[in-house]
Amino acid sequence: MKIQQRMAFHFTYQLIFYALAIVTIALAACIMFFQNMTSNEIRRNFPVGVLEQIAQEAQYKDGKLHIFSQWNKLIEEKGMWLQVVSAEGDVVYSINTTPYPALPASYSTAELLDIQETRRLGSYAVQTQLNFSFQDPLLYVLGYPTPDLDQLTAWFNAYGQQGMVRSEAIPLLEQQLREAGSYLQVIDSDSHTVQDIGDQKHAAKGYRPLDILAIQQSPDNYDAGIVAHRDEQSGMTWIVYTPHAAGLPLKHPVLENVTPRLIWIAVLILILALSVSIWHGYRFGRPLILFAGWFERMGQGQYDEVLTAKDKRKIFRRNGTMRTRNRLYQEVIQAFYQMTHQLAQIERDRKRLEKEQAEWMSGISHDLRTPLATIQGYGYMLEKLPEQWSQEEMRIMGATIREKGDYMLELISDFSLIHQLKQSDSIMVRRETDLAELVRSSVLKYVNDATMSDYLFHYTGEEDSLLIQADATWLQRLMDNLLSNAVKHNPPGITISVTLTRVNDQACIRVLDNGKGMDEETLHHLFNRYYRGTNTEESTDGSGLGMSIAKTIVEAHGGEIKVQSTTGRGTEFEIVLPC
Repeated sequence: MKIQQRMAFHFTYQLIFYALAIVTIALAACIMFFQNMTSNEIRRNFPVGVLEQIAQEAQYKDGKLHIFSQWNKLIEEKGMWLQVVSAEGDVVYSINTTPYPALPASYSTAELLDIQETRRLGSYAVQTQLNFSFQDPLLYVLGYPTPDLDQLTAWFNAYGQQGMVRSEAIPLLEQQLREAGSYLQVIDSDSHTVQDIGDQKHAAKGYRPLDILAIQQSPDNYDAGIVAHRDEQSGMTWIVYTPHAAGLPLKHPVLENVTPRLIWIAVLILILALSVSIWHGYRFGRPLILFAGWFERMGQGQYDEVLTAKDKRKIFRRNGTMRTRNRLYQEVIQAFYQMTHQLAQIERDRKRLEKEQAEWMSGISHDLRTPLATIQGYGYMLEKLPEQWSQEEMRIMGATIREKGDYMLELISDFSLIHQLKQSDSIMVRRETDLAELVRSSVLKYVNDATMSDYLFHYTGEEDSLLIQADATWLQRLMDNLLSNAVKHNPPGITISVTLTRVNDQACIRVLDNGKGMDEETLHHLFNRYYRGTNTEESTDGSGLGMSIAKTIVEAHGGEIKVQSTTGRGTEFEIVLPC
């Protein structure tokens, strides 16, 4: 649940962050695009509509008027001048007026009215904008020289007669027009063309009356610029067309500028999204590639080499801490480590068990073969020449055959017990059992056995009953195995002491002898199946499963068995059972 919540939170906030980043970049690109488009539109249509924007953006600070520097730069770039006139007629702010020293420092009412009506100030064309944003109204006056118009006026004065070009002046005017790359049309008051002078390839494209005004105000949107002069007396109008460089075709400002830039913005956003996606996939896919390598090596059984040195460098820093990019999967990586360690341990245990099983089967085969060889040998002897053997020899042969048969029956019986103890939950019937009485009776049986007269048994136990939940039959087998083990592996004359005590909620049984003891190798393998130890003198003295059975019985009852022994100083078994 913890890693699920962290991964959900991690991917959610990252996707939100990436989405916000892309949206922010897209918005910034759009803002820059529209600002650039507006700037280009202003430059293209300058000065129409610009004064209103200048007036709106102007600010008053510390009693002075301030206009953004970008307008100063643009006005100077266009070779124009700007004056801001106060309500009293004084110029309170100006831009680029130094190259035009003839400009007045103040205006009278008549001058302002004349400017407003004629849109001219001397030789300059002007645009005006009255603004009421501040306490007093301000008049913004933007002026610029008109050399093309001045040239047309000069031609009209030099070559005109009753509103027409004099016939004798046409060749000279045509030459000047061709040199300038221009074309002249003279139209009457009904918009009919009465004269065409200049190169016909620069002739007008059949503009409508309103198109003429549009070309004058936005010349960059068309293939030619024009200037016009109207003669009030004759009603004739002279129009000079000057094509743009290289004869540029008509342009649609929106389609011409917006479409390519929008395409560029879309391409940039796509590249950004792809870059983020590739980085995102690489960052979160790289651990999965590591996991795939781990699974592959685990499938090949290379549990100790699941993490190669290269993998470790990718996951951990030199100081052993996990790298930040891998912390999202830290539980998965830790689980992999634990799983590989467990699998490696299981593999080692499997090999150890296979080795023990092979040794066990080898020992069992040897110990079954030995008594069978003896039985088989005596059988051949009795079969061939039974009359040659005396009664005593026959008795010895029969006793040997019976002894070997008893050993084999014991060995087979112990095999059966081992198999049954594997299903201890099904064969054991736990009842309330008096452990004190069970241990006491087990010791007493050996004390009363005449064949055990050479061994001294002592019992020390609880006076009162010590009740536990156990299977009395299997506990009796446990005590028999421990006591018989002490007798089999020690010479006569030793003392075997059995004590029973209660410690908290546990019962403790100790079986102690002062016999030969065991060496380290025997002590290490004591509870292994089929191991009789180096102190057993007879090959058929026990099946070698007694201690393994004893340990299995104790563990089936939820207890624990321990052994301590020193060569020449005896052995002590300690069994702890829950009460």
